Amino acid sequence: MDEFFDLPTLIVIAVAVFVLFRLRSVLGTRTGTERPPLERRKPAEAQASEDTVVPMRPRPATAAPDLDEERRARKVEAEIEQFSHGDAGLANGLRQVVEADPTFSPKSFLDGAKQAYEMVVTAFASGDRTMLRNLLEKDVFDGFQRVIADREAAGHSVDFTFVGLPKVEISEAEYDRKNILLTVRFHAEVVSATRDKDGNLVEGNADQVQTVADEWTFARNPKSRDPNWKVTSTSQLD
Repeated sequence: MDEFFDLPTLIVIAVAVFVLFRLRSVLGTRTGTERPPLERRKPAEAQASEDTVVPMRPRPATAAPDLDEERRARKVEAEIEQFSHGDAGLANGLRQVVEADPTFSPKSFLDGAKQAYEMVVTAFASGDRTMLRNLLEKDVFDGFQRVIADREAAGHSVDFTFVGLPKVEISEAEYDRKNILLTVRFHAEVVSATRDKDGNLVEGNADQVQTVADEWTFARNPKSRDPNWKVTSTSQLD
């Protein structure tokens, strides 16, 4: 017993007690009311945020239109002015079309109308009923179909070459609360010659470019999922 409490042992115990006392005074003790580390950081972070971040302007009740939309609106308005050729009634009609279909572009429409015209007249000359059925309203298709049938019954064929469209213009535009209706005047250059079953020329000229003028009306329901336009009427201009 006396050996256990010798002087060196007592000195070691005293040093250990002193060290523990110093650690307790530095680190403190947990009382159960301490804030989590994250909570202790929040005031400092909030102060840093206030010192380094520029406050955002509050968003207005009605957000300004997207810049791309503004640019597109200006572009479409410029196209309306260009393709209406100073016709105030036509310009207003095109604006009504844009209101009914915000994706409408006069330029894009005319580009598509040119392609449709070439496809239709070429299909008509060759008797391609499938192509015509996809591009024409039923009444118009029926009229084209009758002419093709009569031509085939007579044994006639058509040599046809589409040369170009030197002039294309929108002449009328309206939205009748159901369909958008756009009337286009085409001035086309073609080479066309109709021959009988023996190859004799019946009509036209295989060696001469001729100019034809047509007025077609295209229609589309802007509420429909079908983006395609169809020809609802055709007439030949003098």
